[in-house]
Amino acid sequence: MSSQSGTGRRGLLALMTPLLVGAVLLPSCGPREKGADLSAAADGAPEATYVGREACSSCHATETRLWEGSHHDLAMQVADKFTVLGDFDDATFTYNGITSTFFQRDDKFIVRTDGPDGELQDFEIAYTFGAVPLQQYLIEFPNGRYQMLSLCWDTRSEEEGGQRWFHLYYPDEGIDHEDELHWTGANQNWNFMCAECHSTDLKKRFLANEGRFDTTYSEIDVSCEACHGPGSLHVEWADAVALRTKPPYDNGHMGLVVRLEDPGRGTWMVSSETGSGTRLAPPVETQEMETCARCHSRRGLIWEEYEFGRPLLDTHRLALLEEGLYHADGQIEEEVYVHGSFLQSKMFQKGVTCSDCHDPHSLEMHFPDDSVCVRCHSRTKFATQEHHFHKPATKGAFCVDCHMPPKNYMVVDPRHDHSLRIPRPDLSLKLSTPNACNDCHADKSVQWSMDWIVKWYGPERRQEPHYGEALHAGREGLVGAEQQLVGLIENEETPAIARATALTLLPRYLTVGSLPVLGRSLGSSEPMIRMAAVRASEAVGDSTRLSLIYPLLHDPVRAVRFEAAARLASVPRELFSSPQQTALQNTLAEYRESLRFNADRAESHVNLAVLHVNSGDLDKAEEAYLKAIEVDPRFPGTYVNLADLYRMQGRDAEGERTLREALELYPDSGDLHHVLGLNLIRLQRPVEALGELKLAAETMPESARYAYVFAVALLDSGESQQGLEVLEEAHQRHPTDREILVGLVSIYRSNGEPGAALEYARKLQALVPRDPNVEKMVLDLESSRS
Repeated sequence: MSSQSGTGRRGLLALMTPLLVGAVLLPSCGPREKGADLSAAADGAPEATYVGREACSSCHATETRLWEGSHHDLAMQVADKFTVLGDFDDATFTYNGITSTFFQRDDKFIVRTDGPDGELQDFEIAYTFGAVPLQQYLIEFPNGRYQMLSLCWDTRSEEEGGQRWFHLYYPDEGIDHEDELHWTGANQNWNFMCAECHSTDLKKRFLANEGRFDTTYSEIDVSCEACHGPGSLHVEWADAVALRTKPPYDNGHMGLVVRLEDPGRGTWMVSSETGSGTRLAPPVETQEMETCARCHSRRGLIWEEYEFGRPLLDTHRLALLEEGLYHADGQIEEEVYVHGSFLQSKMFQKGVTCSDCHDPHSLEMHFPDDSVCVRCHSRTKFATQEHHFHKPATKGAFCVDCHMPPKNYMVVDPRHDHSLRIPRPDLSLKLSTPNACNDCHADKSVQWSMDWIVKWYGPERRQEPHYGEALHAGREGLVGAEQQLVGLIENEETPAIARATALTLLPRYLTVGSLPVLGRSLGSSEPMIRMAAVRASEAVGDSTRLSLIYPLLHDPVRAVRFEAAARLASVPRELFSSPQQTALQNTLAEYRESLRFNADRAESHVNLAVLHVNSGDLDKAEEAYLKAIEVDPRFPGTYVNLADLYRMQGRDAEGERTLREALELYPDSGDLHHVLGLNLIRLQRPVEALGELKLAAETMPESARYAYVFAVALLDSGESQQGLEVLEEAHQRHPTDREILVGLVSIYRSNGEPGAALEYARKLQALVPRDPNVEKMVLDLESSRS
């Protein structure tokens, strides 16, 4: 597997794929290889240390042979004539008007390409990343920083379209040195984006005071201890067993930090009635899934010291089924790797784990094609033309074609959707989601696919309600969204990741009637549900939020604690008791430590600034925002927040300068135009403000809010007819937006047109049927017409 994000800008924070073993000593120019000694455990028990693959291979020769040559083995290698697969024989590749040249000089592999200033420069390849189906290249920069070249070598055969250079983003996106995705920028930085999942025992170690990385690892690739944890105690145990002496320390797991082997793995019984397998005993532990998820998930790192066997959310923040990452029904959209998909599957709910299908050392499937599926699903029932209705050995006849459709990421790398779902063309009609049938038969309509399904499986073929319908309603603001989301959240048979996602959508519709579900979710046994419920508490008042989520400051999972602290930081301190204030400060201190760990990222400084704003220290907040710009001037959110800080201080002239500076970098940013427009209104320059607000609405037609604000500004400037037209057009694009509906009701009522006002008021009432204010609005308008 190779590194980097998906095909678009929503892939920026994705961290790479997983890995597993290999002792390769790096040259002195590389990331520093650290010593293995760890501090003693707090309880006096010995602390395991990293010993390296060679200490494992003498006893585990079979596993070592399987691992050699695997994606884990080839995850990262020193660049030399044996590891570099690309054409460096004066090959050229042109993109965006830039011609890059690949050549060798004194046994070094060099690329001449556009550098941080856009000018052509020579860069030496330090390391290779991955091997199949593409290989990427790592280049050393000052201060311990390594950058991932966006020019990749397609390692597939010529017959498959490979053996060529290509660009990860161009021509889909115009990339130059000022772009946030340029290979020299923060979003292509190895230390943050890639390293954890391509080496063993990785420590990013950004030294903020010195502005440099001192990144370390125990082995260059993903070796044994990347999955099994530091192995010194296991080696001591094995030596003692060989000598028939008592091990110096035995934790009940042969000295292993985490025991990944499940004694009941693979013990399945296939039902003669259904043709599907049932696990005879549930998995004993969840360590295997958590270990794989560390790299096989869309997530961000929040804590450096990884503790094997702990929940993923203790050190990482897992992405939910967010819009832009997943389709409404949970199918993959952006590059999300596989964990979030697999959590949705019935396989996962029934106890299937990664190693039921994949060999954990070679990473290959246990058996080719459908043979791995028929271990748990009857071949005579499912691997037949009577089930799939396609000619044998053709596309559509294999299980993965219909139940795990692939999508290409990084241009040439197909990733299978691991939600293992039954194709649902009916949901495509309801939700505009893809389906496996039309993925293959792209020239046919969705109705065509549905007709064939009825023909094959009969009109009674199940089309049960799907959680995607509730998530779609929540995303789009459809009538009944609140009730659908509550129903999904309360349904414990539904995947936890879908329920957690519903919680993040609920604040848009939260009422007194749905508030209790928020409280119950905060007590869930699922950390991701608790985390999402804490986020949703942002929609309630300060006192209610404090009473609801204060206990989560003591949550055993770090990501949940951090969410609670961040949401309580803005609550006035006079509402806290003395013990509550102490608990908040303790958790905020831990949260700040997380932000310091990620001080190489502008986002961390922005979050730190927000904490300072909430505590009333606006000078420190300004320092943090300016530091964020220094760390990464290409992060537009910093400028928006800094301008808002200046607004709070009555410094709008400085806010204007800040926003115009940002617009030099992002001239097409609707967000920046919108904020600048509001800034100019406060500076009493309405004509200029209207121009900026218009640009914001036109640049981001998907934003109902920007259209509404532009319309209100037109009305305030006396352009009532144009303001009404903007709102009417915005209503056509966003028919369920409540703010636009309220605006239309108000305008038509002011214009003396109660009939038109009543039409929009009734639309609003359909969206919020139990809102007493809307009911009164409708009654008043009806009375005015009678």
